[in-house]
Amino acid sequence: MSSENERYTLDRIELFKGLSSEELNLVTVNLQERFYAQGELLFTEYENQTEVFIIQQGEVELLGTGSFGEEERLGYFSDGDFLGEGSWAGNMPYSTSARAATDTRAFAVANTFLQENPSVAAKVFSNIIRIISRRLRHTYNCKANIAAQYEIGSTRSEHDLLGDRDVPTEYLYGIQTLRAIENFNISGVTLNFFPELIISLAMVKMAAARANTDLELLPVPVSNAICQACSEIIKGKFHNHFLVDMIQGGAGTSTNMNANEVIANRALEIMGHQHGLYTYCHPNNHVNLSQSTNDVYPSAVKISLIRSNEKVVSVLKELVGAFRCKGQEFAHILKMGRTQLQDAVPMTLGQSFEAYAETLGEEVERLKQNSDLFLELNMGATAIGTGINSDPDYADKVIAHLSDITGLHLKKSKNMVEATQDTGAFIMYSSAIKRLAVKLSKICNDLRLLSSGPRTGINEINLPPMQPGSSIMPGKVNPVIPEVVNQIAFKVIGNDLTVTLAAEAGQLELNVMEPVIVQSILESLEMLINGMRTLKYRCIDGITANEKRCQELVRNSIGIITALNPL
Repeated sequence: MSSENERYTLDRIELFKGLSSEELNLVTVNLQERFYAQGELLFTEYENQTEVFIIQQGEVELLGTGSFGEEERLGYFSDGDFLGEGSWAGNMPYSTSARAATDTRAFAVANTFLQENPSVAAKVFSNIIRIISRRLRHTYNCKANIAAQYEIGSTRSEHDLLGDRDVPTEYLYGIQTLRAIENFNISGVTLNFFPELIISLAMVKMAAARANTDLELLPVPVSNAICQACSEIIKGKFHNHFLVDMIQGGAGTSTNMNANEVIANRALEIMGHQHGLYTYCHPNNHVNLSQSTNDVYPSAVKISLIRSNEKVVSVLKELVGAFRCKGQEFAHILKMGRTQLQDAVPMTLGQSFEAYAETLGEEVERLKQNSDLFLELNMGATAIGTGINSDPDYADKVIAHLSDITGLHLKKSKNMVEATQDTGAFIMYSSAIKRLAVKLSKICNDLRLLSSGPRTGINEINLPPMQPGSSIMPGKVNPVIPEVVNQIAFKVIGNDLTVTLAAEAGQLELNVMEPVIVQSILESLEMLINGMRTLKYRCIDGITANEKRCQELVRNSIGIITALNPL
C-alpha cells in the first residue's frame, strides 16, 4: 500500500486525530503491514503487549476465557478500528486474545514508538483518554440507565410529536429512545443485557431493508447503509447504545425505536452524514419502512428465543453427560432406595444418577419442540395483522430474506390477525423451561439430602466443598451449588406465572404486555444456562461416593428383606 493511502487510513482513525501531516508521516514510516488468514491470532492472552494493531480491512474478534475455561467472544472490530492500545502504557500482558474472523490486513505499531516521539505521544494519549472516558461513560449509562440530559459535551437537537430535545452528539440513539430511558427507569435491566435480542432486531431490520429494496421502495444507497449497520450490530458492535429498559409500556415500541434510531444514525455515519440528519436516513421512514412494532418486536423476540434455546440445550446436554458419567462411575455401589424418606429396597448409586440423566435428557426434545413454535412469524402484519401500509408482496419477501439471514426455516403465519394478538407460543415455551427448572430443583433437593451429615445425616455422597459454610461453626461446609440452583428454579417458576398472567391480559387485536413476557423468559433462560453450567462444573463433576457408608446403611436396613422374598 502507498504511503498516501496509509496516511488517509490513519487520518480516519480517532486514535490519530489532531496529528499534523508531518506527524502522520512519522507514524506511517513506523507502520508494519500484516496479513492474517481467517482464524489466525493477532495476539494471545497473557502474551506481553508489544504492538498496537490498526485494522485496514477485515474483521477481528476479541476473545476471553470464561469461568469454566470456555472461550468467550468479548468484542468485534472492523475497518478503521484499533486494539492493543494498552501496550503504550507499558509492557504488560494482554488480558484477551484477538483472532481474525475473516482474512484481515492490519497495521502494527511498536509500543516503543511513542517513547521515541514525545510530540506525537502527547496527542495520542489525549485521544486515548477521551476514548476511554467515552467508553466508561457509555458503560456507566448502561448500568445506571442515565438519560442524555446528564451528559457533558456537544449535543444535537431532535424533534418529535412532543417537541424538541437535546441528544448527545456521540450517541447513536435519538429522541424517542431518550424519552423511553426517562419514562421507563424500572428494572435496571436494559436491552443490552440480552445480546441475542439486539442481534435478532438487527436481523429483522436487515431483512426488511432487503425486501423494501426488492420492491423498489427503499433507495439502494440507503438500503446498503442500513444493511451494513445491521451487520455490524449482528457481529456485536454498538450494543452499548441499546439502553431502553426491558419492562416498558407501549408493547415494545421503545425497543423498536431504539433499534430504528441506532441503525439510522449508524447508517448516516456510513453515508458520510452527521447523526440526526434524518433526511438522508430516517428511523421511521427508512429503517422502519413497511413495519410496525407489532410485527417487528414479536418476530425479533421469537428469533432470539430460538437462538437462546440452542444455548440452553447445549448446556443441558453437557449436564446430562455429567450425570451419565457419574452413573457409570457409581454403577457398582449398592445403596438403599427410599420412598417417603423411609427405607425401601436396594439399588445402586449409579442407578440414581442414571435416572437423573434420563429425566433431564427428556427435556432436550421438549425444549426443541416448543421452540419450533417460534418459527411462525407475523412479519408483514404491521399494526393489527391486516398488512396496512405495506406492499402486498412484502410479507413473503421479508420472511424469505429473514430465513436466509438467520439460517432458520421461518414461515409466515396462516392468519396474521390471529398471530398478532396471540401469545400462545410464549406460554408453551415458558412452561417447558419451568418443567426443566422443576426437575433440576428436585435433583438438587436429592443431592442436598444424600450429602447431609457428615456425622448425623445420610452422607452417601460427598459434594465438592466450594466455600466455608458458617461464620460461627468451624469446619462446616454447605451444599451451596444445589441451593443456588433451587433458587433459580423458584425464580423460573415465578417468571412462568408472570408470563401466564401477561398472556391472559391481552385485549382485542394486541397484547401490550409482551415486554414483561419477553423479560421473564429471557431472564429464566439466562439463569438456567448459568445455573446448569455451574451445577455441572462446580458440583456434579466433583461428586464422590461414600461406599462404606452406603454398604453400612444397606446392611442395617430391614428393606433388604424385600429383596429376599420369593416371586
